[in-house]
Amino acid sequence: MNTALVLVDIQQDYFPKGRMEVVGAVEAGRAAIRLLNHFREKQLSVVHVQHISTRPDATFFLPDTEGIDFYEGVMPLPDEKVIKKHFPNSFRDTRLNDYLASRGIEKLVICGMMSHMCIDATVRAAFDMGYACIVAHDACAARSLAFNGIDIPAPQVHGAYMAALGAVYAKVLSAEEIIGTMNIP
Repeated sequence: MNTALVLVDIQQDYFPKGRMEVVGAVEAGRAAIRLLNHFREKQLSVVHVQHISTRPDATFFLPDTEGIDFYEGVMPLPDEKVIKKHFPNSFRDTRLNDYLASRGIEKLVICGMMSHMCIDATVRAAFDMGYACIVAHDACAARSLAFNGIDIPAPQVHGAYMAALGAVYAKVLSAEEIIGTMNIP
């Protein structure tokens, strides 16, 4: 089964000094770098997804800002595909599915940010399109949320989304488990 690594929104605005800092972004970035290096060493497909906001009320990922730049350890190489998106779901109004299909990709290893938004939307869409999905939980990160007067810390947000995805939509493993135990490709 042909496998691709899909790195979703690992961009400067989610890191310290960014406009939408995510809890654990640096640690998640390090895990994503380990996965990326493994896929490059094995000469497997890599796709970088870059969010550029087009909403008039957007406060981050604004066009022509440093915030949309990829994080330093995950800069795309010239032969790696970059998909630009404007919605949480990396497949919506993009050529991602066409690109993966053209390469015969059937399995996706997905990581990035944010667990509760773009990772969730992308994994569920990929599953619905028939892809076998693996999520690298330690290469993803979330923000704290609030609902109905309840503050939900980022680790609980992240854990809840990983648990939900792992119930049906994906295998949820650490980057090291993926590198060390998965039969890739």
